[in-house]
Amino acid sequence: MTAISQIVVCDDEPDVRDMVAEYLERHGYAVTTADAGPALRQIVESQPVDVVILDIRMPGEDGLSLARYLREHSEVAIIMLTGSAEIIDRVVGLEIGADDYIGKPVDLRELLARVKAVLRRTTGRDRVSENALGPQSAQFGSCRLDLEQRKLFDADGLDIAITPMEFRLLKVFAENRGRILNRDQLLELAHDRGWDPFDRSIDIRISRLRKKIETDPTKPEVIKTIRGVGYLYA
Repeated sequence: MTAISQIVVCDDEPDVRDMVAEYLERHGYAVTTADAGPALRQIVESQPVDVVILDIRMPGEDGLSLARYLREHSEVAIIMLTGSAEIIDRVVGLEIGADDYIGKPVDLRELLARVKAVLRRTTGRDRVSENALGPQSAQFGSCRLDLEQRKLFDADGLDIAITPMEFRLLKVFAENRGRILNRDQLLELAHDRGWDPFDRSIDIRISRLRKKIETDPTKPEVIKTIRGVGYLYA
């Protein structure tokens, strides 16, 4: 089976990094993030990378310097992110060897199109995960959530009774694996009605779900509590 394309997003703004990474992952790419030059260098030196999406304006070593380093040491494709209106940054980036650039604020659909175009030019193929259009099921500990049948099964394949809201919650977690979601986000993504920002019903529903999917509900390992922040499907 052909390996999927590996992308690194390097930006000092956590919101931008996470937004871009999440969007590309949903479209089938394998994405790693870096907050600055040292992390980026470590990634490209330790694993194969097809594309680096690189912010120009970062504290410390800026994106232009990092692009020059990447071009001298690898064949990786480079897409520059620039919030600057100065065309000189774009010109210098392209002269250094960047393959493309896109302005901030980032239009994710345009970025995806540019990633695909760069991959076709530089590798001759655009490789995405077989699950790019969404998995048909998701594993929650020893249980399996069937997204088509809207059912939860235990390790023996027996049906575990869940409510429509519990299914929607599990589906939201499956679509956001590895991402911390706070109560407001869970309510917005999983509820089918108006919600109160102080609504604590999510905590009750997750507690009930844990009794169905966790080996030890008092020490959850599948849906973890990130204290003061929210929940994480690990």
